[in-house]
Order: sequence, then C-alpha cells, then structure tokens
Amino acid sequence: MFHFSFKEQDLFAVGNACPLFFIAGPCAIESRSHAMEVSSALKEIFADADIPFIYKSSFDKANRSSGTGFRGPGIKDGLEILAEVRESRQIPVLTDIHTADQAAPAAQAVDYLQTPAFLCRQTDLIQAAAAAGKPVNIKKGQFLAPWEMENVLKKALATGNDKISLCERGTSFGYGNLVVDMRGLEIMKRFAPVIFDATHSVQLPGSRGSCSGGQREFVAALARAASAIGVAGIFMEVHPDPDKAPCDGPNMLAIRDLPNLLRQLKKIDRIAKTL
Repeated sequence: MFHFSFKEQDLFAVGNACPLFFIAGPCAIESRSHAMEVSSALKEIFADADIPFIYKSSFDKANRSSGTGFRGPGIKDGLEILAEVRESRQIPVLTDIHTADQAAPAAQAVDYLQTPAFLCRQTDLIQAAAAAGKPVNIKKGQFLAPWEMENVLKKALATGNDKISLCERGTSFGYGNLVVDMRGLEIMKRFAPVIFDATHSVQLPGSRGSCSGGQREFVAALARAASAIGVAGIFMEVHPDPDKAPCDGPNMLAIRDLPNLLRQLKKIDRIAKTL
C-alpha cells in the first residue's frame, strides 16, 4: 500500500484492501480541446460517484505494429496539454513512457507514470520510470505469468521508490486474442497493489490487419469480476464517441456508460473488502 499525493497533499491510499480508485481517459491525446472536454466530463462524473480518479492519456502511442497507426502529438506538445489539464482541472494525471529518457520530463508534468505491457522486461525503462520519483503503474506483459511480475517489481523497488502498482491487461491466447486469468490478480496481490485494465483486456490485437479490434461489450463484466476479487484500482479507457476514436476505439467505453458502471463497481468493491 502507498499514499497517492497530488500537489503535496495525500488524496487516497492505493492498496488492495483500500477503497477502489480509477485511472480513466482516452487512449491518446487527440487535441487540446478534446483533452479539456473529456477531463472536465470525467471530473464531474467521478465527483458525483465519490470515487478517486486519475486522468489518463498518452502523448505518443509508440507500441504499434503498423507505422500508419495514430500516435498522438508527441512528448513536447503532449506533456504541455497534460500539464494544462492538471492545472486547470485540478486533477492528477497519468501518462505512458516508452523510453528511459522520457521518464524525467514526464514526471515533471504528470503525477503517475505508466510503462507499456510490451516493455515490462526492459530493465532500463522500468528503473528510469521508478527513479523519476513518481508512482509507477507497470503493465504486465501479455506473455508473462503473473508470478514473473515479482521480478519486474523488484527492479523498480531497487531504485528506492516503493510507490509501484502492477497492472493486468490480459494474456495472449493464440493469435489476435487475449484472455484474463482472474487467478493472476490474486497472485500479484501477494506482492503489490494491483490495477485491472478492463479495456485493453478486451482488445483483439492486430485483428483488423493494420490495427487492433476489440469487444467493448465485455468491459463491464470483466471490471465487475476484478472488483469482486478486491483490486486496488481499475484502469479504463473512455471516450465520448469510441467508434470515431483514432486509436483503440473498439475496446474503449463510451463516457455515457460510465456512471452506471461506477455505481455497480463501488458496491461490489465495498462488499469484497468487507468480507
């Protein structure tokens, strides 16, 4: 467990026995105006639900099979937009980094760093992210067993940063498909706060040829299942109109569907953590 702070004030505790928190936002930064619109809507929704949340968006989606995939505005413009969201909305922000040299500048602009699943075994990246001093959410590779993530965790902890969470986002099951072994959440809970990525877990990698598909109709079911296990948090990419999103639309949840799901997950979480 660790305490998550925003502007030097503790906001909430991150732990598998603590009340559920959320990481939510669109896959990538589409524009300044889009980021401001979505962050405003999400701040209101989570305030109404009385659930802590961290706004998420990526400045560069570098982990794509095709070179034609949408990547976002890049680190300079992207971090400026995220910093503006943070200041103007007064909400904490998370973003991904893909290389070790991105860790320090990203940590100056946001409150929580995240490393992509494909790169979880990259020692330099993991240690640079942790050494930047901010909390780090390390996504479990689609190719790793849950117990192997303890080795990844130890790399991060070796820097002296103990604010590390591990994130489940599904395991490769043949070609173009992912499955979630819910036992893995319990296994990783033994050594770290666990975040469940409910939207990437329904991704169908590469199923559209030059981009991934997804089955967003299963997002709510998997999120409810993870909440029943008693995880620290839920990661969920959301969008005003997922079918028009430039990346990961098929597995993102429409913002209009979020309030009802939050009510369900909050109730399930409370029951799971009082048993």
